[in-house]
Amino acid sequence: NLYDINQNIVKSPNIIKIHIPIPDEETRADFLNYNKTKGKLLLDQSITVPTIAKITGGLNLVNINQIIFESYQEKKNISLEYLRARKKELIESESVGMLEIIESESNLDMVSGHNFVKKALKKASLNIKNGRLDVLPMGYLFSGPVGTGKSFIVTCFTGEIGIPVVKMLNFRSKYVGATESNVEKILNILKAMSPVGVIIDEADAVLGDRNQEGDSGTSNRVFAQIASFMGNTEYRGKIIWFLITCRPDLLPIDIKRQGRCEEHLSLFYPDSEEERKDLFYKMIKKLKIKTSVIYNDELFKRQKHTYSGADIEAILVRAKFNAASEDSDTISDKHMEEAVNNFIPAVYPYEVELQNLVSVLECTHKDMVPPKYGTMPKTKIAESIRQIKAILGERN
Repeated sequence: NLYDINQNIVKSPNIIKIHIPIPDEETRADFLNYNKTKGKLLLDQSITVPTIAKITGGLNLVNINQIIFESYQEKKNISLEYLRARKKELIESESVGMLEIIESESNLDMVSGHNFVKKALKKASLNIKNGRLDVLPMGYLFSGPVGTGKSFIVTCFTGEIGIPVVKMLNFRSKYVGATESNVEKILNILKAMSPVGVIIDEADAVLGDRNQEGDSGTSNRVFAQIASFMGNTEYRGKIIWFLITCRPDLLPIDIKRQGRCEEHLSLFYPDSEEERKDLFYKMIKKLKIKTSVIYNDELFKRQKHTYSGADIEAILVRAKFNAASEDSDTISDKHMEEAVNNFIPAVYPYEVELQNLVSVLECTHKDMVPPKYGTMPKTKIAESIRQIKAILGERN
């Protein structure tokens, strides 16, 4: 990596920089065919060399040779499942724990509510499967108050699209130059893995800001590295960014502008009995709960709380806990009523309302906005945001 070398050498006009990329699909196929002619590549009947070459995106030839050698030594054919498992291990090892490959068993049918967002993502999924990567947005920004299932809906989307998806973990280091080097390593791996989706959870905290101070300019350089890479239209449809945050107002405009995160999708709490009912049954399916309980909206409305998806999940887990305490695997009406009656959502009214309002302003589609905010002028929303920030002691 260039950031591992003294910058005086890197910037010297007498030094020529030659970039040697991680091998592309054609190079990987050549390497695999060479090993096949030597009789070292043992393949399961369900897999071919072109398939391996496609799946091993992001691995270098040393990594691929390691897989071939292990298979040959153990006299065990390489299967699709084995290859995916080894790739996950090698990518995470190669990135020194800064990338995690996400494997989801769920799809968007598991998501309750958020119909407009699901419809938009299903269209994107269809385009990816049809090879129309050129029409995809450069990235998505998912916003909304805590507990609305932002991370879950992205994870479910990854189960639909059929391309590898990675989650960017902590890449910052206390050593001089190490953070920039880590980012360079990550971006090189992403280029080699394309097409690939990249999830950045709590994006406002992870990406930082161009104007951060106190770390000798490291945050500024890292921000510039990532922002420049995200805005490179050469990677449209090849590297798709998923930024997740409950405070999109804290994300710099440079990151969320058109050309980087082009689709801003906001999620809000269930607002009707139908939405709460659907969420209730989807959560039962997700948690694999045994029960014959029928949803009773009056039971929830009696408590006069606004429930998020996370709240309903917590209630169901408590009901399951109550049943287990009685040595039962099945939740009864009594267990459910006890759980609902004793549950008090963590109340942060100003924070949640602020997250709602900034997410409303962030929407790029008016159909996503809840009715109670749809009629509010943007000037009034902006004024409400300013007032809540003043109450919370935040700077505008």
